[in-house]
Amino acid sequence: MVEDEGRIRDIILDYFTAHEMTCDVARDGVEALECIRIKEYDVMILDVLMPRLDGFALCKEIRKKSKVPILFLTALGSEEDTLKGYALGGDDYVTKPFSLAVLLAKTRALIRRGHGENPSGVLTCGAISVDTRGHLCKVLGGEVKLSPREYELLVCFMRNKGQVMSREQLLDKVWGLDFQGEDRAVDVRIRSLRFALGSAGGQIKTMYRMGYKLEEES
Repeated sequence: MVEDEGRIRDIILDYFTAHEMTCDVARDGVEALECIRIKEYDVMILDVLMPRLDGFALCKEIRKKSKVPILFLTALGSEEDTLKGYALGGDDYVTKPFSLAVLLAKTRALIRRGHGENPSGVLTCGAISVDTRGHLCKVLGGEVKLSPREYELLVCFMRNKGQVMSREQLLDKVWGLDFQGEDRAVDVRIRSLRFALGSAGGQIKTMYRMGYKLEEES
């Protein structure tokens, strides 16, 4: 979330955190560019009227190298401003004052869309399908039993299919930032996940010295 007003930042951060959403914050566009240089995000919420680099200019810079879903949250509510936001590559537009519940719902919808998740909550990749609402995994239509950690790891791969995920990224997304163990815990869990997936386990590829990647074919 990129927002220069501290009170608004704190209100949104508290609300999102209470609804199990992890949110990083930046005070202006320059800070935001530094954040996305070192970390990938599922969605970005941008204010427009900010010092140093405004939201429209920031969106233009982001679109040069990323397709991350972007939601504008701004006091600029004219039709001209809204159309400009969409023309620059924005995916949704919310004007201030706003409803926190609506903002959260729109953010979650953009995340689902960015992950290729359909309205039923089903993710698919090759022979693997995961029902994120029912916490159910299937391979070629047959149900697969997974431990909670294996399930979370698979969902992370499904939502980032085709992308190389380093051990550090997987630890942050699946184990959490407060995990104190070694990154080899990822290797151990991936081996068990591959075994559980059976014939589809080969879809999880080892990328030498880089990490792992989920592909459509074994």
